[in-house]
Amino acid sequence: MKKTIALIMGLAVVTASFTACGNSDSSSKSTASTTQASGTAESTETAETTDTTAASESVTASAEASSEAEEEDEENYDTGDAKLDKVRNEDNIGDNELLVLSFGTSFNDSRRLTIGAIEQSLEDAFSDYSVRRGFTANIIIDHVERRDNIHIDDVKEALDRAVKNNVKNLVVQPTHLMNGLEYNDVVKEIAGYSDAFEHVAIGEPLLTSDDDFKRVENAIVDWTKDYDDGKTAICFMGHGTEAESNGVYAKMQELLTADGHKNYFVGTVEAEPSLEDVLAKVKEGGYEKVVLEPLMVVAGDHANNDMAGDEEDSWKSAFIAEGYDVECLLRGLGENEEIRKLYVEHAQKAIDSMK
Repeated sequence: MKKTIALIMGLAVVTASFTACGNSDSSSKSTASTTQASGTAESTETAETTDTTAASESVTASAEASSEAEEEDEENYDTGDAKLDKVRNEDNIGDNELLVLSFGTSFNDSRRLTIGAIEQSLEDAFSDYSVRRGFTANIIIDHVERRDNIHIDDVKEALDRAVKNNVKNLVVQPTHLMNGLEYNDVVKEIAGYSDAFEHVAIGEPLLTSDDDFKRVENAIVDWTKDYDDGKTAICFMGHGTEAESNGVYAKMQELLTADGHKNYFVGTVEAEPSLEDVLAKVKEGGYEKVVLEPLMVVAGDHANNDMAGDEEDSWKSAFIAEGYDVECLLRGLGENEEIRKLYVEHAQKAIDSMK
């Protein structure tokens, strides 16, 4: 049988990396995986020099390990019981697999309520498929395994598991917000496995078509309608990227404004619109209260610290310093039923492409 790979990508938003924080778990975790450069030391003229070099390298390695352990302790805040989350890395898959790929988060409760909820919605919708999980961020996988002794498959492990289980039809549904560099990297990695399956199809990210943007807009407006009293600025914080696909945030802002939601504002942690841009617009509107919410699939490190943290450079602190009454909604987009429906529809489109 001729093997095919279907890439379902409409309206790509230029290449750039974004993760649910959805897609990212911290500002320093912006890549799907980390690599370490290694080199081979040239041989030295004497055994003494060789021994000294080896000892020095050993001391350096120990210091790095100690530093990493200290950093782990500092980040080991209570994020919920990891055992309540279903990691979906079991075998016995069968002929049909629906692999859900996410950047990931080490915040256990948010992972269960967002990524886990998306996976469950897909499982409920497609009874003929075994739903499995993969994370693109190895730094998050390692963090969870060290802290909670729970392993989540990375992309390669998830694909190798599918091969080992003799999966025939593989559908991959990313939970990324946009078609960016990370999404494209996933597509390339999956393409390398295309000959291992009879059919492979890849679903679209959340914000792909104009209809996607409209439906996400409606979802977040309806989600926050109880705060829409004319005196409250409702501000959504995305991750942001210096690449051109950062334009999705401006597009969402334009859509909200055009549809009369003039008290809704969209900003980013690492790009534009910035916190300063959002703060300036809120001041212009003369609002009394500010509601902050992440425009991310998960409510992870960015949401809990960059948005709702007590540090003086957080969004919450910045608005409080300007005299606003601030309320933070620590929930990711994956908790929203309408958002999950969109992922289900994108997966359905991918499945249909294999017929």
